[in-house]
Amino acid sequence: MNQRTPTLLYIDDDETLARLVDRGLTRRGYKVVHAASGEDGLERIRRAVTERSIDVVALDQFMPGLDGLETLEQIMAIPDAPPVVFVTAAQDSSIAVTALKAGAADYLVKDVKGDFIPLLHVAAEGALRQAELQRAREEAEAEVHASRDRYAALAAERELLLREVNHRVGNSLQIIASLLHLQASSAAQDEVKAALTNAMGRVAAVAQVHRRLYTSQDLKSVVLNQYLDSLLEDLRRSAEGNRMSRLTLKAEPIEIDPDRAVAVGIIVNELVMNAVKYAYPDGAGPIHVELTSEGNDLMLSITDDGVGDNVKADPRSTGMGQRIVAAMATKLDASVTRDPAHTGTRVVLRFGRLPASPDRTSSAAAS
Repeated sequence: MNQRTPTLLYIDDDETLARLVDRGLTRRGYKVVHAASGEDGLERIRRAVTERSIDVVALDQFMPGLDGLETLEQIMAIPDAPPVVFVTAAQDSSIAVTALKAGAADYLVKDVKGDFIPLLHVAAEGALRQAELQRAREEAEAEVHASRDRYAALAAERELLLREVNHRVGNSLQIIASLLHLQASSAAQDEVKAALTNAMGRVAAVAQVHRRLYTSQDLKSVVLNQYLDSLLEDLRRSAEGNRMSRLTLKAEPIEIDPDRAVAVGIIVNELVMNAVKYAYPDGAGPIHVELTSEGNDLMLSITDDGVGDNVKADPRSTGMGQRIVAAMATKLDASVTRDPAHTGTRVVLRFGRLPASPDRTSSAAAS
């Protein structure tokens, strides 16, 4: 594919010098168009801008009507105007500074014999390369901005879809929890009623996480104090009679990822329900849930002032709750301990703010 011949517009009222420029630059591979005044040159540039038919302008300083500096100022006001090489017969360097500040790509001093034409060719070549680099830079910046806008639009769409998914999942889980509650209310056998109530609490713990996600501005984390407050309120509403009236929460506003929030919620659900069933055989009593931070670790405790280790094992117990707590603690990479100094029952979990690294998990599994 042949490269297009570049066109230079030479603006100068000197017809003889214009012919010399035409002859000299044509031999060097240029097409030269002559304008005899600043007004004529501006008109040609305005017509040529849309077609990009003028690639570079050589502009003389001294002309009747609009002089070179006035013409240069108006050229720079034309959108996508070609680069300008300012040409003058004056030796005053201040003119060069003024022209360059006004937007000229280059500057050179001419003579009446045309000896400056090789220099004009070099200046024109440099101005064309500079203009090409500037266009490439602008196109690259435009592409970066367009890519950034596309990414922002995709991210917003993804966030909207994730919020909708969490909304639908949360609603579906809430429906399941409601169905389990209805079945528990109509169950005749206490064992069936207890099993359905426990299942409802576990489903509600997961549903609360999705509810937090689709109502929050942040889809990547759950604020635990708000989540646990809503979870315990669900447990109060689901409890029979007034057995949950003294359930309290003290928690710091700590953010963790949704998967780990689910594990925390299920553990709290299991241990609170266990305290409700076994800590106070003669009625209701206080149950405290507390979440605090200690450096990079989080401390979760569920405490009651009930019978503690003096409680007799319930023959109907399947041990499912303990297995679920152990499984969720493993998911959190948490240690689970009982406080022997507490008169009732106090279970303490310690786990990191962030998921354990693969190396740490592998070491724990090996031990």
